[in-house]
Amino acid sequence: MMISSMETLNKIKGGIIVSCQALEDEPLHSVNIMTRMAKAALIGGAVGIRANSPEDCESIKENIDLPLIAIYKRVYGSSNVYITPTIEEVKKLLPIKPQIIAVDATKRERPDGKSLKEFFLEIREVYDGMIMADISSYDEAIEAENIGFDIVSTTLSGYTDYTLDRSRPDIELIKELKKVLKVPIIAEGNVDTPSLAATCLESGAWAVVVGGAITRPQLITKRFVDSVKKVHI
Repeated sequence: MMISSMETLNKIKGGIIVSCQALEDEPLHSVNIMTRMAKAALIGGAVGIRANSPEDCESIKENIDLPLIAIYKRVYGSSNVYITPTIEEVKKLLPIKPQIIAVDATKRERPDGKSLKEFFLEIREVYDGMIMADISSYDEAIEAENIGFDIVSTTLSGYTDYTLDRSRPDIELIKELKKVLKVPIIAEGNVDTPSLAATCLESGAWAVVVGGAITRPQLITKRFVDSVKKVHI
């Protein structure tokens, strides 16, 4: 049985959601590995998991007793939108019954040419859980709330052509949105230190998603390697 939306929000409030994702070209790409990564996150005190693909999401939902934010990344040649870009990807996630499904809610053209509102209404017809808007800007967040999204996440700030100059994580955006939005704000995007996670919460985030800094050892290793390269011995 899916827990209520309010119960899910209460469970994740003030905590760390760990993004357990490894794409096909990454060394940890494996359903079993991502499920074990989610288990490690649970042991470490995570309040939720964000995962990609029906296979990973299904395994994590079955084995990890934490709220799940499900996405399905798919690249269409005609569009830069790839985080759960169409209703077809949403439908693949429905049997898993995740507490939250996240989608790209930027103003970029969608692969099927539909507006964000049209896409949202399509989802709402088939899914009664919470829908999260992955946005990149202030205006996109406002539009997402007006359309009816349950949660807004700063996932794509700094990653769209028109936000490349924004800092990551976008602390200022979190502060600006906290003043005007009624829906919870999730901080995501290059939260790579514990102090940054705390700053996100202090700035108004409901919860914080941390990904590569925890679950991508190749990136963690590179940070150490790049740092010691600066030392001459």
